[in-house]
Amino acid sequence: MMSEDKTTLASVAAKLREIPAGIWALGFVSLLMDLSSEMIHALLPVYLVTVMGASMGTVGVIEGIAEATASIVKIFSGAISDWLGKRKLLAVVGYGLAAVTKPVFPLATSIGWVVAARFIDRVGKGIRGAPRDALVADIAPPHLRGASFGLRQSLDTVGAFLGPGLAMALMWLTSESFKAVFWVAVVPAFLAVGLLLTAVHEPVGASRGHARFPLRLSELQKLGSGYWLVVAVATLFSLARFSEAFLILKAKDVGLPIVMVPMVLVVMNVVYALAAYPAGVLSDRTNRMNVLLIGFAMLIAADVSLALSDGLVGVTVGILFWGLHMGFTQGLLATLVADTAPAELRGTAYGLFNLMGGLALLAASVLAGALWDEFGERATFLAGAGFTALALLGLGVVRWRAPDLGSPDKR
Repeated sequence: MMSEDKTTLASVAAKLREIPAGIWALGFVSLLMDLSSEMIHALLPVYLVTVMGASMGTVGVIEGIAEATASIVKIFSGAISDWLGKRKLLAVVGYGLAAVTKPVFPLATSIGWVVAARFIDRVGKGIRGAPRDALVADIAPPHLRGASFGLRQSLDTVGAFLGPGLAMALMWLTSESFKAVFWVAVVPAFLAVGLLLTAVHEPVGASRGHARFPLRLSELQKLGSGYWLVVAVATLFSLARFSEAFLILKAKDVGLPIVMVPMVLVVMNVVYALAAYPAGVLSDRTNRMNVLLIGFAMLIAADVSLALSDGLVGVTVGILFWGLHMGFTQGLLATLVADTAPAELRGTAYGLFNLMGGLALLAASVLAGALWDEFGERATFLAGAGFTALALLGLGVVRWRAPDLGSPDKR
């Protein structure tokens, strides 16, 4: 048994050495931008509620609109990247827009300013998201696709836990000065743009660039039934995945001091980062849908634990399961899109995929906030568990209707 474990670890490490440099560079770009964003987002819900006087419903609406905005923009940026054959150009525009909006957060004097900054920041995310994912799919060798998406997701998530950790340290050093933390967050955002400009190169001879705009019925029909099944499952699953802002607020309600609140995202994202790459490697070896099923089950465990817990121990267990479910689902869903969509329509495919998921996330976040205000936190997390159970049922139907979807020999 020990010998088998050593062989598995050696195999995982060997795959890391095979992954192209462009994937690593995109991963570190994501790391730096997430470091910047999460320094702000780890504190933003508490800042809105305690400093600006926002309600829980307002937090839900802000988070839902922010994520839906990113998803709606992704469909157009993805299609344009297919049409022009210029994925990196759009990624630079998206990361650059996100960087220049970061100073608005410390300068904001009202909720309206925060909403505007969050909105523009998410427009940037929307512009870069689909072209970046399509660029990963273009660069990654087919036999390393799951590992490549898992690596980028892991590096992205390293930034997502370093950001809250740094925010927490700065809150302690600055006697809980939210604005000081927001100003420091500006620096890594601009470093991310510089790295993207200098270290990421589009592959030569990639199959892209159509004269016709991809958002036409004749073009969309080329995406195929397997792709649309993946989109359907992911959309239903997104109804269960409301904003992580509610994890932060749950931890605060059970007694976590404000200066320690970013620890919620630190813990969640450490687990997420550790799980994403091994989950990607596992999905390269077996049916990806089986790995996805594990991730869905972990979200149910997270929601139930958060719903029934009144102390920090139970909430911590829920946060750990939340991180595991992210590691076992997010990179994997992106990999399934790459598996099922034609190479020349990958940007469009990721755009549509994210649009549907974003609209579902908007509905989920608004509903989560409304349930919390009206019935309490328990109702929010139990509703999440219920929607995840429906998604799990949907995944079973897909496995029955398309048993070859996600299998190694059909990629």
